[in-house]
Amino acid sequence: MLFNLLQAAVDATAITETAQVQEETLSLIEMATKGGWLMIVLLILSVMAIYIFGSKWWMIRKAGQIDKHFTDDIHDLIHDGKIKSAIELCQKYDSPVARLVEKGIERIGRPLQDIQTAVENMGNVEVGRLEKGLGMLATIAGGAPMIGFLGTVSGMIQAFFRMSTAGNNIDITLLSGGIYEAMVTTVAGLFVGIIAYFGYNFLTSQISNLVFKMESATIEFIDMLHEPAEKE
Repeated sequence: MLFNLLQAAVDATAITETAQVQEETLSLIEMATKGGWLMIVLLILSVMAIYIFGSKWWMIRKAGQIDKHFTDDIHDLIHDGKIKSAIELCQKYDSPVARLVEKGIERIGRPLQDIQTAVENMGNVEVGRLEKGLGMLATIAGGAPMIGFLGTVSGMIQAFFRMSTAGNNIDITLLSGGIYEAMVTTVAGLFVGIIAYFGYNFLTSQISNLVFKMESATIEFIDMLHEPAEKE
């Protein structure tokens, strides 16, 4: 008899825990649908933020991949007079550094100031290409929380409107339910904004590192062009 009582207690506890888990799961599912049409806007913004971050991260990652002996190989080819081979070597790499060096090699024979200007202009084009789309990511980082707060304010207005029209039949569930629906958009907006904010700053730091590599390669290339004159 004692064993049966203990078994019944264990079964009751398991049923209670299962019910609690199911209730929590349902709450999370309901949370995605309680915010109204603004949740659709936030969902679209989250997809855009993830897409921009993924595509820009992949672009920056590929742009930074270049052979560590690239500069030395270009140096040897140029000083051997193999300009065409040097250009072909640059074209093997889909990298801003390689395109900068290629632009400079194509200008060999012109005044050094013209070569440096051409390389700098190409660098500005490459930086603009890398930064394209980051403005939208920054906009999402700042706009998503505001959209969430907009949903919160509109939800609170609806909650108080229901209370005002309820007359003497005011129930606490009218207010609590409205607040619950309103706060969902705040959480969603902050979540999307945080993701976009950290993604933007991460990409910005990666671009800064790549720009530093481009500047270093430009300096090395210009110094490389000075070497023949120094040896003479």
